[in-house]
Amino acid sequence: MLRFLIRRTLGAAVILLIISALVFVLFYAAPRDPARLACGKVCTPETLALVKKNLGIDHSLPVQYWDWLKGIFVGRDYASFGHCDAPCLGYSFQNREPVLGTIQDRFPATISLALGSSVVFLVFGVGTGMLAAVKQGKPLDKIASSASLIASSMQIYVIGVFATYLLVDQLHLLDRANYTPITENPGKWFEGQLVPWLVLSLIFTANYTRMTRSQMVESLSEDYVRTARAKGLSRKTVFFRFAWRGAMGPIITIFGLDLGTLLGGAIITESTFSIQGIGKLSVKAVSTNDLPMLLGVVLVAAAAIVVFNIIVDAVYALIDPRVRLA
Repeated sequence: MLRFLIRRTLGAAVILLIISALVFVLFYAAPRDPARLACGKVCTPETLALVKKNLGIDHSLPVQYWDWLKGIFVGRDYASFGHCDAPCLGYSFQNREPVLGTIQDRFPATISLALGSSVVFLVFGVGTGMLAAVKQGKPLDKIASSASLIASSMQIYVIGVFATYLLVDQLHLLDRANYTPITENPGKWFEGQLVPWLVLSLIFTANYTRMTRSQMVESLSEDYVRTARAKGLSRKTVFFRFAWRGAMGPIITIFGLDLGTLLGGAIITESTFSIQGIGKLSVKAVSTNDLPMLLGVVLVAAAAIVVFNIIVDAVYALIDPRVRLA
């Protein structure tokens, strides 16, 4: 297991390096010059050269990328900002603030949104899918399958507007979506996150219901499950000890990808509810050609996905003995 984790970690570092290089190159393929945007309306060639020097983009593309990459490990010196301690992701072209500090300020909102909604859709999605598999072909199975199909076809920005109008503006059952740090006021934090959790988890719940039902139906028809039944084991033991463990492997794999993606920024959900998280920060960075901020967000998002992939592989081996044998 240790050798496996070391190999995956080294592979993850290579993947993150490739991703950062691709984003760096794609940014410079954009028609707008970030230095000219930061220069203002009255921009002489001398002023433009000074702005490029202050922003650290007065060198060739390979040199700029190397300086940025080196800053993550040993820090970096800027003409106008001074020394940036490692890990240094640079300074924003727009607000001149450290990229790492801005991401750290926005990340708690994204974590709150991702973890809260994950708990909801995992519990309800897997639970409903298991019930549908047990009641295969019966009314409960048909209702769950139909409801999940309808819910999975909906869009977050439509559900978000409708949920806010109905639950907040008309029925006054929930508070309007907002983010309050849990350390300041746990009650307001919970109330402000309920609507985004419900909306984001609705589509994921539908997907996990369908996936869990499919996996459970397939697992219940496996030879080892039929053998367990033939040995006289109770239905509960057969269901949870054998069928459930066999079905959870693919579900955990997908859950790891989904959670990593959500931690990298739920762009549509954060934009719909005006939550100042990583997703909304990335949209702003793209629209303003803010390369350091964009690179920082992409690196954090990619790292979240890669790390959870490694964790999922390790958990998968613990659940399924056949993987450990391989």
